[in-house]
Amino acid sequence: MISDTRSVCPECLKRIPARRIVEEDRVYMVKRCPEHGEYRALLWRGNPGWESWVRPTLPSQPLACFTEVAEGCPYDCGLCADHWKQTCAALLEVTQRCNLNCRFCFADAGGSARDPSLEVLTRWFRKVMEASGPTNIQLSGGEPTLRDDLPEIVALGKSEGFDFIQVNSNGLRLAAEKDYVRRLQEAGLDSLFLQFDGVDDTVYSALRGRKLLSTKIKAIENCAELGVGVVLVPTLVPGINTQQIGDMVRFALEYHPGVRGIHFQPVSYFGRIPQEPRDEDRFTLPEVIQAIEEQTQGLIKASDIKPNNGKCSFSSSFVKQSDGSLRSVQTKNCCGEPERAEDLVRKTRSFVARQWGGIEQTAGTCCSGNSWDLQLRQIKSAGFALTGMAFQDAWNLDLERLQNCCIHVLSPEEKMIPFCAYNLTDCQGKSLYRKEL
Repeated sequence: MISDTRSVCPECLKRIPARRIVEEDRVYMVKRCPEHGEYRALLWRGNPGWESWVRPTLPSQPLACFTEVAEGCPYDCGLCADHWKQTCAALLEVTQRCNLNCRFCFADAGGSARDPSLEVLTRWFRKVMEASGPTNIQLSGGEPTLRDDLPEIVALGKSEGFDFIQVNSNGLRLAAEKDYVRRLQEAGLDSLFLQFDGVDDTVYSALRGRKLLSTKIKAIENCAELGVGVVLVPTLVPGINTQQIGDMVRFALEYHPGVRGIHFQPVSYFGRIPQEPRDEDRFTLPEVIQAIEEQTQGLIKASDIKPNNGKCSFSSSFVKQSDGSLRSVQTKNCCGEPERAEDLVRKTRSFVARQWGGIEQTAGTCCSGNSWDLQLRQIKSAGFALTGMAFQDAWNLDLERLQNCCIHVLSPEEKMIPFCAYNLTDCQGKSLYRKEL
């Protein structure tokens, strides 16, 4: 056994004790519900080892807490005063409608509920500002681009004081309507978080139900031409696309600097896919990291990739050289001393805005010598980032990780809910927080 923690029962979502145990190069969570029995979930497999993957932080409360501590984690989210970290990114779901019916969907999107009005969204932006200050914003859904007024929503967010705004999209409309992309860019859109699962259409047919690669490429080209940064976001599913990780990195570099990086998301089992996963259904963070090194033939080394938010995520930053190689750019936490959570949140916001935003037309044309300004311009114009996030489900939910989450969804009830709590579903697909609209 490594340590004790707390989790939930996948059947009833009641809080129960849990243990982390080691078997060879694997770490498991083992827990028992008095009513529904024992569960065992794979957390970690391979190198880097579990114990080495740490970024110690000193907790800090949210700027504003919208709920009282009553039943304890995970039932008091809003955020409550027992949450350990402020918001590094706030998600606003601007629609539940979607123009795809993907096999894998966190939000189980596709409903026909009425979209929140601009008046409601104004209130939401102000609620986020109250809770977190000028954090990074992601406009999500559903498929946000189904809203004709999405450019007005982007402009609204900018007017309310949010400097970095990103849209989470499958890219269908962005590929078909370049003028729509132009309107988004003129409204102030910084970045596109593009669903991108592989480099051939067998992957898209398996995960999204149709051939989409040419559509994805067109969306990338339209955004790159208009200066909207693109981040490729693969959902990694064993047996479907994990063998294409290196190919996706090479694809991203081919379309760099329009493509600013890749954000890998190993599949989690909630939303539309709440069935209990086997070990072979999991693809853990160390496996992603090893696959990056092996499948890129060492272009990117595992040692270049560092923990970002504990066991939840990793990040790495590079500058693409003229010969196509990558130079690692790492910032170190001096002497391994714990960071204050608010400082780590500030760094995360800055990293995302710098790495994922579009390139200004003047980038790289000014500044001389070895000034810090020049280095920043080089990082901005030639920068390339690889990041990853392992979301949790009812089988592997660790409440210590949940309390440390900095990615928060503003619910329709105007509560700030950690992403994994908001999307958490039991083994029948019933949600803890997400309401059926």
